Amino acid sequence: MGYNKKAYIQTREIFKNREERAREDAFMRKCEVEAAVPEIREINKSLASAGAEIAIELARGKENIEQRINALRDKNLALQERRTALLTENGYPADYLKPKFRCDKCQDTGFVGIDMCECFHREVIENTIRNSGIGALVDKQSFESFDLKYYSQDARCLNMMKNVYETLKEYAEKFTLNRNSVLMLGATGLGKTHLSTAIAKTVIELGYDVVYDTTQNILGDFEYERFGRGYNTDTEEKKTDKYFDCDLLIMDDLGTELSNNFTVSCLYNLINTRINKHLPTIISSNLTHKELKDRYEERITSRLMGEFVIMPFAGTDIRQQKMQ
Repeated sequence: MGYNKKAYIQTREIFKNREERAREDAFMRKCEVEAAVPEIREINKSLASAGAEIAIELARGKENIEQRINALRDKNLALQERRTALLTENGYPADYLKPKFRCDKCQDTGFVGIDMCECFHREVIENTIRNSGIGALVDKQSFESFDLKYYSQDARCLNMMKNVYETLKEYAEKFTLNRNSVLMLGATGLGKTHLSTAIAKTVIELGYDVVYDTTQNILGDFEYERFGRGYNTDTEEKKTDKYFDCDLLIMDDLGTELSNNFTVSCLYNLINTRINKHLPTIISSNLTHKELKDRYEERITSRLMGEFVIMPFAGTDIRQQKMQ
């Protein structure tokens, strides 16, 4: 389990810039105030030397050390109070010199001690969603927005889809790396993409690295690696690495891609590698069981039917129902 590497790096950079900007803004306000109120400049100089004064007192020995340190503390508190009074007397807010962090808990560093701050976690999740391929869908397609009324024309269909919904919801909410892979089969417009998006969002929010894309786009990246870029640029990170390494790979619309010996070989390698690495994969397809067997080699279909949990979708095209 691990956050999406790209999203994590993006978030660290965002927080680094955020913290630097807050401190730079505070420095500029300090310069402004010191120019307008010279006494505050002198107070700031005295406060800045507090650490050195403590070190000097410690070097003088232990005799009356507590009393001497307390005297320094009282002096600094008095200076701070005087500075606050000067600020308000000159029309500035009392906290005008403090950095304005978005998160006071971590001061925009993203961490409290060694622990990740909640604000950093949220930002990583948002960046992971954007990088996962579901960014444009996540606001519209969730478990909460999945409506079983579109399957209510037939009681058998409704019961079947209710079970599919509940099974996949539990799959996402209790996701672990040892989860089974899933194959969603059914005609177009029955909610496969909707539930795939809902799973991706839920699993990402648990802190896992999820990659979601169409089979056509995924195999397109393999073609680029082989024919567009070649194998000689070892310093460039491969676009296809994420498909092998992510905690959960979701491949939409299997069967719509251009099929040839190369893409079939890549598809087999991807599915087989993830099975061997015990990494779950979710695949959706509009093809029937027979159409899958006719289109793909036995070594692919045997893995799909033997290693994946089959989730059959039934009903009437929801897009058409919405148009009526």
